[in-house]
Amino acid sequence: MVGHDERGTTMTGVDPSRLDDQQLMKELENIHRTRHDTLLYGSNDALRAHNHRMAQLEGEYLRRNPHRTVAAGRTREGARDRTQASPTHATPPG
Repeated sequence: MVGHDERGTTMTGVDPSRLDDQQLMKELENIHRTRHDTLLYGSNDALRAHNHRMAQLEGEYLRRNPHRTVAAGRTREGARDRTQASPTHATPPG
């Protein structure tokens, strides 16, 4: 099991609007990397703080990148196309 340290669970971090693009991406990578452990092992306060900080960072990323590339497969229409394209019943080989 991965150790979990709840010391300092109040996330104070730098205001995301003050981070440069590289720092913002590093913060986003870090918060996404720690998400699973926080969900599984963090206290309710830790999870609430994590949610808040993640929303701040992601909101800033979206504000800076309103025209970011969206992969077709990551849209509802793209997901429907994947479902329709895959066979509903697997045919055994032979």
